[in-house]
Amino acid sequence: MMRITGGELNGRVLGTLSGMNIRPTSSKVRQAVFNIIGNDTTGFHVMDIFAGTGIMGIEALSRGAEWAMFFDNSGRSVELIRKNLELCGLSNRGYIVKGDIKNSIPAHEKLKKGAIDLAFIDPPYGRELIPGLLEAMVKTGIMSDNGIIVTESKRDEVLPLNAGDFILNKTRIYGETKIDIYERQI
Repeated sequence: MMRITGGELNGRVLGTLSGMNIRPTSSKVRQAVFNIIGNDTTGFHVMDIFAGTGIMGIEALSRGAEWAMFFDNSGRSVELIRKNLELCGLSNRGYIVKGDIKNSIPAHEKLKKGAIDLAFIDPPYGRELIPGLLEAMVKTGIMSDNGIIVTESKRDEVLPLNAGDFILNKTRIYGETKIDIYERQI
């Protein structure tokens, strides 16, 4: 069972898929991420990359984000995200993009220069996808001046210390999960 851990939808149960390679971020890790970056995401524009169930983007919406974009290449995940958004009454604030974004960020009307305040990147472990995505996000310029990029990887995965002008600011370990927070260097 997966529950939202904060905001207006705190405690709401979301749907999950079994038998797939989806590894939803645990409630402990989600709470820790929002404690680090701030529990109030009011007005934020959010990207949830490799969204799976959509839990990270939905958590941000529950905590006040204006809208969230969810990216996943699995049709089952896309349908689950759609159902979870409907279940939470968030369909009008969630945008779903089906496709493979391992190498680039797709064009979308919401993804203008400086549009994204908070991005979650949580690819399948062990595929070394995060460095390329960090670079793509910096090159496209979609991150806002105060943007935050949160990555989730396996504990022993080595990630770059920076991507363009975004530097690795914080790292936290929770069991086998590593959370890295990138922020723009001022």
